[in-house]
Amino acid sequence: MADKFTYEITEELGVLSAKGGWALELNRVSWNHRAPTYDLRKWTDTHDKMGKGVSMTTEEALALRDLLNEIFSED
Repeated sequence: MADKFTYEITEELGVLSAKGGWALELNRVSWNHRAPTYDLRKWTDTHDKMGKGVSMTTEEALALRDLLNEIFSED
């Protein structure tokens, strides 16, 4: 059985899409009382259920930004 965990959304940064009561959101989330990380995942509107997602450090989020800028500047 999986151990229980805690989370706190410390900052809601934006919604990328929403459908069927779920929204793909970018937030800052503190997992198990640790420092908040950037977190991209689907949430219900009440934030009581979540889908699989990815958490990133500030450095990883900046690297993702740079990579996306590079990809989309080629158009």
